[in-house]
Amino acid sequence: MPTPLRVAIAVQTLAVFLTPISAGLLLTVPSGHTLHSATAYTLFVVATLHVLIAILVWRPGGGSAKPILPAAVFLGLTLVQVFLGIAHATAVHVPLGVLLFGFSLVQLTRIRPLPREATVTAAP
Repeated sequence: MPTPLRVAIAVQTLAVFLTPISAGLLLTVPSGHTLHSATAYTLFVVATLHVLIAILVWRPGGGSAKPILPAAVFLGLTLVQVFLGIAHATAVHVPLGVLLFGFSLVQLTRIRPLPREATVTAAP
């Protein structure tokens, strides 16, 4: 998997991890609503960039098109999540948030480590 996709998935997972933390602050701190809103929109921007990066790795980069579908599904679910949050539909908003976090973790676990360069060092 190309490095830009690795970074996009890692940042996406971090953003989706921080969003429920800011939701907890929403319940305890007066400025929590603003913070939660900011993390939610940040997640939306990161998910959008993830789709864009997946497309750019595929088309001009000559990589696989497989990462585009999960990125697009995650973006769609994130958009639904934002609208549910605006509508204060917590009965669906909270479980969907858990699903998004799990989905992002699954994507993160599918990142394979970069192959080691086959360099041979000579013994002194």
